[in-house]
Amino acid sequence: MIRLQKYLAHAGIGSLRTCEQYIAQGLVQVNGQTVTVMGVQIDPERDTVAFRGRPVHEAEAKVTILLNKPEGYVTTSRDQFGRPSVLDLVDLPGVRLYPVGRLDYQTTGLLLLTNDGALTHQLTHPRHHVAKTYEALLQGEVRGEEIRQLEKGVVLDDGYRTKPAKARLIGPKGRNSLIQLTIFEGKNHQVRRMAKAIRHPVLHLKRVQIADLSIGTLKEGSWRKLTEKEVQDLKRACGQSR
Repeated sequence: MIRLQKYLAHAGIGSLRTCEQYIAQGLVQVNGQTVTVMGVQIDPERDTVAFRGRPVHEAEAKVTILLNKPEGYVTTSRDQFGRPSVLDLVDLPGVRLYPVGRLDYQTTGLLLLTNDGALTHQLTHPRHHVAKTYEALLQGEVRGEEIRQLEKGVVLDDGYRTKPAKARLIGPKGRNSLIQLTIFEGKNHQVRRMAKAIRHPVLHLKRVQIADLSIGTLKEGSWRKLTEKEVQDLKRACGQSR
């Protein structure tokens, strides 16, 4: 026997807390009957569970992979313009993976894909402030004063002031500048917009790290499965140890 909300979480419906909210909202049925109270135990071998009217099946084994995304791939399963998807790069028969967050079409680097809905929720929820580190080639000569502006926070084109970040100048690259930038929030195209705010547009952008997980020497277009320890370290970075 297993608690209903835990069964739903294991099936990838959402985090434990989210599944409890779904139950309270009357979105879950057991053997055709709506359940709205906590503490209900089910037998996965005998009971039929449905969420929003659709059957919930036993969860497949959780898989999380790290992909070094090349430029020119979208992080969605389908694209209206027919552009290739990052899912085309991963060959895992029988496993349905979904990107954790997004990298835009031009951006390269570290992208996680998983079938673990709870992990996705934890990594993408704004309250967890998971660190994401990028290497950015910026147009022109970036000075120390501008690096400090990025660290303190800059005003984006919609008036939003970014939270404090970590930034350092790696060095010049021709007439341009290579910097490393770590942010703790996830506004749309945030790094590109931050660079624009200091008047040094991004020429190339690569994500190299999420929390303590680094892309390492993984070649562009290649992927690997995360170890259990790496998954647990990501969960701890989100304040979730289970």
